[in-house]
Amino acid sequence: MKTAYFDCFSGISGDMILGALLDAGLDFERLRAALATLPLSGYRLGAERVTRGGITGTRFTVEVEPQHHHRTLSDNISILDGSGLSAPVRQRAAGIFRTIAEAEAAVHGVPVEQVHFHEIGAVDSIIDVTGACAALEIMGIGAVFASPVNVGEGFVE
Repeated sequence: MKTAYFDCFSGISGDMILGALLDAGLDFERLRAALATLPLSGYRLGAERVTRGGITGTRFTVEVEPQHHHRTLSDNISILDGSGLSAPVRQRAAGIFRTIAEAEAAVHGVPVEQVHFHEIGAVDSIIDVTGACAALEIMGIGAVFASPVNVGEGFVE
C-alpha cells in the first residue's frame, strides 16, 4: 500500500495537497477527467511550476467565474452523489465536508443541517477537497499521515 505524508509546517489546503501530489507524479489529465464528472461548471484548472524562497514546486489553481453560492452540507453531498466519481472518493470527500460542517456548527451553536458553507461551498473549495480525494485514489495511496498542522495563533473578537 502506498502512503502519503504531508509535512504541514505552514498549514495545508486542498490546492497545496494537489500541488504536492502533482509533484509526486499525479497525472493532471486523469485528475481533470475525474473532476469533470462533478455537476459543476464555470471553472478552469491550472498547474504551473513556481519558485518561492528558492524552492520549486507545482501550484495547483482553480479559476472560477464569479458566483455566489452558499451551500449546505446536503448540497455538497448532492454534488458528489451526482458525479461519476467512485464511491470511496465520494465518501471520503463527504466525510471531509461533514467534519467541516460539524466544526462550523459547534462554533456557531447551530445544528449541522443549518450550517451554510460560504468558502467551502464555493466551486474552488469543492474542487480542492474532492480533487485531493480523487488524486489519492488515482495514485493508489491507501494511507495518509501528516505532521501537526500549524494553525497560528491570535484572538477573535
